[in-house]
Amino acid sequence: MLFNTFFLALRSIRRNLLRSFLTILGIVIGVSAVITMVTLGNGATQAVQTQIAGLGSNLLMVRTGQRQGPGGGGWAVPQFKEADAAAIMAQIGGVAAAAPEGRTNVTVVGNGRNWATNVTGSSNAWFAVGNWKLAAGRAFEDDEQRAGSAVCIIGETVRREIYGGAVGSGGLGEQLRIKQFSCTVIGVLAAKGQAAMGNDQDDTVLVPLHTLQRRVTGNQKVATLLVSMEDGSDSTRLKASLRQLLRERRKLADGDDDNFNILDTQQLAETISGTTQVMTTLLGAVAAVSLLVGGIGIMNIMLVSVTERTREIGLRLAIGALEREVLLQFLIEAVVLAALGGIIGIIIATGASIVLAGVMGVPYLFDPTINLLSFLFSAGIGVLFGYFPARRAAQMDPIEALRHE
Repeated sequence: MLFNTFFLALRSIRRNLLRSFLTILGIVIGVSAVITMVTLGNGATQAVQTQIAGLGSNLLMVRTGQRQGPGGGGWAVPQFKEADAAAIMAQIGGVAAAAPEGRTNVTVVGNGRNWATNVTGSSNAWFAVGNWKLAAGRAFEDDEQRAGSAVCIIGETVRREIYGGAVGSGGLGEQLRIKQFSCTVIGVLAAKGQAAMGNDQDDTVLVPLHTLQRRVTGNQKVATLLVSMEDGSDSTRLKASLRQLLRERRKLADGDDDNFNILDTQQLAETISGTTQVMTTLLGAVAAVSLLVGGIGIMNIMLVSVTERTREIGLRLAIGALEREVLLQFLIEAVVLAALGGIIGIIIATGASIVLAGVMGVPYLFDPTINLLSFLFSAGIGVLFGYFPARRAAQMDPIEALRHE
């Protein structure tokens, strides 16, 4: 009996294909919009997490901050020292690596070309805290770091713009001019791509910290300390210890405010991811309104269908069809329409998500949960909005129905 009812429902839908398609259009748009929004939101969240993870493993970034004096005037805030990184590594448990970092923007010249980039001065610990790998060449020797030798390691963007060619070891052993001195390229960094804030991480030249201080900036300033925590370390405890150590080394009294800031990239990733998830949920909820609109469209068309088929309904009831059979027939029609709209919506959403993910530069992450929920929700819309027309058909008086013109 159920099979026959299902067959009758399909025959009725096939009888008016254009009207059936227009009926489910709202469901198709709603399902495809919800799935596309959620899929792209998940991809964006994953992209942000990956980019922030690329900054470093369990990374804490310590930067100097401005301390305000009476009347709003800014007091000079002392910079960090190279010894601060060594003290952090020696005195705080749970620290995997600590690196001082100085930066400045310059135009470098080599191979008959020039390129505006930033020059970073640090130690070999910089590789560990920032998850950097070498695509070719070597890291700094200890004596090169102590003496501030004229050696450098270039990022993939600098290598491409200065020395050209495909990804590889091009540029090794070449001379690169930075301001008034030339350095020998001893390594090429493995490409990392764009950072979470949109900047190109590969657009950099790394030199020993002493080289930057003596040959480029002419001062001993260290603007940033990069601290990598060991896996499983208590970040709250470690940050408290780090704060206390720096306050002591910077000779801050108990009543003085910190003149430095500690940024936890893991917390930053969680905050941005949480914001992205909220926006994804909001956009998905807005798109889900289309499903309700589609459900109303199904109910309207089903009511029209019941009116058009009044004599058919009266004939079925007159020859012995039960009310529940008529109810089931029209209910199945509504559910089949809604479910068909859900399937078409899933197909469209999959294609749209793949294309838009490529355009936006985010990974395409297939989420079976949202696809299944969207399909079930669309079928549920058919039950919800198809019940009233089906009940109206089932409760018709056979005699009155047969008299209907």
